Amino acid sequence: MGEFYYPIGVWSADGERMQTVEAIVDTGASFSVFPAAMLRRLGLVPTGQRRFELADGSIIVLDIGRATLHIDGDEEAQRVIFGDDDAESLIGAVTLQTFLLLVDSVDERLVPRNGRLK
Repeated sequence: MGEFYYPIGVWSADGERMQTVEAIVDTGASFSVFPAAMLRRLGLVPTGQRRFELADGSIIVLDIGRATLHIDGDEEAQRVIFGDDDAESLIGAVTLQTFLLLVDSVDERLVPRNGRLK
């Protein structure tokens, strides 16, 4: 699958402002990642830490927290990862599933889908 960028908004903790970034769509990543400095500027704070495996097999520990994300007019609150301050923003599989979005890598877009109840 090809790699492409897509706009995603992150709401501030007080709900007063939203910062939109171009994030890599990565179905191989579990959660969405944003630079820690950006999340903190929005008033978001870590609520814990989790272990994550990188593509090379190494394990790192990163801060996690909750944020309200905005994609194509829809909003969902969910867990986000506080990446390094210079980390590239990334939209992971959990975010895609929560927003009920499929990845169209040919046309580089996210496509709404129906949820499943069975």
